[in-house]
Amino acid sequence: MDNSTYRYQQLEQWLLQGIIDGRWKLGDRLPSIRELCAQQGLSKATVQHALQRLEVQGLVEVRPKAGHFVTLVPINTRPPRVISRIEAPRPVTVSDLLLDIMGRSAAFDLLPELHAGELPPGIVALNRAIGRALRRQRGGDSQYYDKPAGDLKLREQLTLMLAKRGWPVGPDELCITSGCQHALFLALMACCQRGDVVAVESPGFYGVLQLLEQLGLQVLEIPTSTATGIDIDALEEALGRWDVQACVVSPAFATPGGALMPGAARHRLMTLAEKHDLAIIEDDIYAESGFLHVPDTLKALDESNRVIHCSSFSKVLSRDLRLGWISGARWHKRILHLKLVTQLASSRYLQQGVAEYMEEGELSAHLRRQRKLLRERRDRLLASLHAWPVPVRVSVPQGGLAVWLELPDRVDTLAAYHKALDAGVVITPGPLFSASDEYANCLRISFSHPWDKRRILALNQLPELLDLT
Repeated sequence: MDNSTYRYQQLEQWLLQGIIDGRWKLGDRLPSIRELCAQQGLSKATVQHALQRLEVQGLVEVRPKAGHFVTLVPINTRPPRVISRIEAPRPVTVSDLLLDIMGRSAAFDLLPELHAGELPPGIVALNRAIGRALRRQRGGDSQYYDKPAGDLKLREQLTLMLAKRGWPVGPDELCITSGCQHALFLALMACCQRGDVVAVESPGFYGVLQLLEQLGLQVLEIPTSTATGIDIDALEEALGRWDVQACVVSPAFATPGGALMPGAARHRLMTLAEKHDLAIIEDDIYAESGFLHVPDTLKALDESNRVIHCSSFSKVLSRDLRLGWISGARWHKRILHLKLVTQLASSRYLQQGVAEYMEEGELSAHLRRQRKLLRERRDRLLASLHAWPVPVRVSVPQGGLAVWLELPDRVDTLAAYHKALDAGVVITPGPLFSASDEYANCLRISFSHPWDKRRILALNQLPELLDLT
């Protein structure tokens, strides 16, 4: 090695090369600090510095009293490319294929018929809390609707959770909804009228595209990086060309690639929103899944009351728990009315059970366990993708539930859908994440379920099903 290279850098590169070469595989324990000191003739401080640098890169993790373990194999992974062009606003037509995928309960699973086994402890505790709330219901309660804003105790618990993320929200600023999709629906209805233009991330959440189609809104797709989220330069250009009413963004670990919007981009977005009188709809549903930290809300930067915050428990707790929330900013009064029109009321006992679950610290404990599991499952998925017969571009998210995979240009994931289905595997093709004809060679793969033998087998079938072999 070059004499100018610091000794900790030499050790870092040596360990890194060992991971690349497979000397230490995913989950393996690296030699101890004492062993490395003896083998390499280095001081303890030098070895610790090298290991800390690998830890910062997400390549190793420290386990108390156990040592340093490999957490990520494909360190030379290339990110998916960003499509730079901006097309004019257009009406939305959502593919029928999305309905087929949802009908198979396969939005986040290659093998939807293979259930995940025993319930996690956090879900067991949730079910007990909801059961207790149901048993406490007084006889007369069943004859009355809950108020449109929802249960006060649940809203108070949400304010405590959100305050930790830089947003001192009051309970009167929140409204309970039937999941995040319902919250997004209310947000779009409140701030847009038929024919209005709405900017969205591309690739982005197909659920938003469904809502735009139903509400007769036009979509304006803004190029989005799987690392840093929506391209603010592209958004600024688009706002100068078209009259845009609202922008839907997921600043924290957005689907499909798990992007995390940097602080500078968030501030620029708020500046643009003020300049162009833009409603910002924040889809915050994945934020609590952050492996290393939970970022502040975009709403925390809202000084002009123009960010509508939407979220739910479905991605970090239970898909079956159709309970979310919305903070409607300057449109909140209208949103409360629209909630009454579209849902009438939320289940009182479900809200009370979840509020108790949060108050007892069960949600926090569940999230700590879940983040660790999700990171391990992400790493297992990335390691498997690294072994595929052709190089692929893949996102490496620090939260969320999925990676975005870019395959060779010749691959058509839509055409492969039914072929995979015949083999018992359900894939989520890239074109579903756009209203244009883009991303035919892309795929979203989730790591939300355990990588047991059958799911690993299904994952290993994909190269053949996609004609990569």
